[in-house]
Amino acid sequence: MSLIKFNDRNRFLPWENLGFNDFLSRDLFVNDDFFNEFGLMPAMNIKEHENDFEIEFAAPGFTKKDFEITIEGDVLTVYGEKSHEKEEKEEGYTCKEFEYNTFKRSLKLPNIVNKEKEFKATYKNGILRLNLLKNEALKKTPKKVIEIV
Repeated sequence: MSLIKFNDRNRFLPWENLGFNDFLSRDLFVNDDFFNEFGLMPAMNIKEHENDFEIEFAAPGFTKKDFEITIEGDVLTVYGEKSHEKEEKEEGYTCKEFEYNTFKRSLKLPNIVNKEKEFKATYKNGILRLNLLKNEALKKTPKKVIEIV
């Protein structure tokens, strides 16, 4: 069984259904990647193993404290937010810079994921890795070949 991507971006971009995206894409000065579903999303890998699912997010530059991982019903949500401000004051000028990055990805979990067990999350070298254990009772039974006599 595989994980299914949960797409609820229209909740945050209600103008998407009104053709606003088409309107903006006509203007050469507007980068419509902001409105693109994948524009601000980190790359994601999902691997199914015998006993668990492993989900990886490429999120370099974040720290462990920048993530919030929640499960509500059958939906796993990974939210990341980081911000940084820098201000330099020297003779006659002030330079102020800031950086703000955020993303939110939601996945509908299959029934085979055991929501009663603890989930494991690690963040190392820019990769956020989640391990979701499978429910032993719902695991696929091996394919059985029936011999014809």
